[in-house]
Amino acid sequence: MRVRQAGVVTDLADELLHGPRGRRLCLDAAASTDDELSQAVFWLGHRLDPSPGTLIRFTADGSDPEPAEDPTFTEADVAGLVRRVDSGILTAESAREALRTTVDAARYWQEPDGTDAVAALPSVRDALRPVAERLVALLPDLTAPWASAQWTVDWRPASDGTAITHPSSDLLSAWTREHHDDEKRAERERPHDVHAHFSGHWWSVPYQFPTSRGRIADALELVEDSLGWEVATVIPVRGTGRILEIRSADDWAALCREFPLEATASRRHDWFRITGRDGRWLIPDWERIAERWDAVHLTTLGYLSAATRCIDVDDEYATVIAGWAPDSTVWLGDVVREWHEPRQQWRREPHENTWVAEG
Repeated sequence: MRVRQAGVVTDLADELLHGPRGRRLCLDAAASTDDELSQAVFWLGHRLDPSPGTLIRFTADGSDPEPAEDPTFTEADVAGLVRRVDSGILTAESAREALRTTVDAARYWQEPDGTDAVAALPSVRDALRPVAERLVALLPDLTAPWASAQWTVDWRPASDGTAITHPSSDLLSAWTREHHDDEKRAERERPHDVHAHFSGHWWSVPYQFPTSRGRIADALELVEDSLGWEVATVIPVRGTGRILEIRSADDWAALCREFPLEATASRRHDWFRITGRDGRWLIPDWERIAERWDAVHLTTLGYLSAATRCIDVDDEYATVIAGWAPDSTVWLGDVVREWHEPRQQWRREPHENTWVAEG
């Protein structure tokens, strides 16, 4: 039994380190334990970041600072510092903070940032294995399937809230038409050169449809590209029916293979920037999926191992999981309802990531 459990931990750690978000999770968690490692990741990431920005230096007396060379760290330096990290000192709280960071840092409209680039370096990735194994133990819900109790968020006060959207065949048809129109327009108006500065629809799930999460904390904290909301209305929902689980990149590729929808023209430029791949792209045909499934659920491990990376579908096509948060359910059938429990208003503590319930 112990050998089997050890194998399970190793397999899950491998999955974490295979995905950009999972690697970022591990590197952020490791850096939180060691200031020197944190500094090394910052400076190497600054050098590797395709859009590093400008560093501004200040002096205590307000005078102009003396010119100084930036500290220089190499891949080997960072990997060595990672290896000296005692992963045993990581806590559930530090793991959770690293999870918030990696979700918030996901981006699909420009190149991976410097920290993502550092985490992808081969020797750094190898050095992160003990950290990944520790995080598997600290985050027991990584592989949790869909749960019947669900929550959705309206990023407005309860007094300004609205009813949740109910999926319908008309809404699905409208989404399909919108996608085809966007694809035709992009093919007509945008250059085929992937280096051209064009952006458009980069997500791979239908944003018009209701989504829900299995935990209130995840719904409030694990948000990609957060806009800094400070108030939220949390709505209890329940749904039933046929739920498809996406646990891995292979599951997502299989879904695109069975229900393919061309998305090359509309995603070409954005997805090249995040993956470096120049080729043809697919997303799932959600209208056809709805004929078989009422909802599709992405596990947390599925997100960490597969989001923001190129996923091969076949010899010609690839795909990306984009704009879909961990442990998130997209509802396609008219089977989801607001539950009889009261809505809750939550407020974020000033300058913190902590949310508190009001009332």
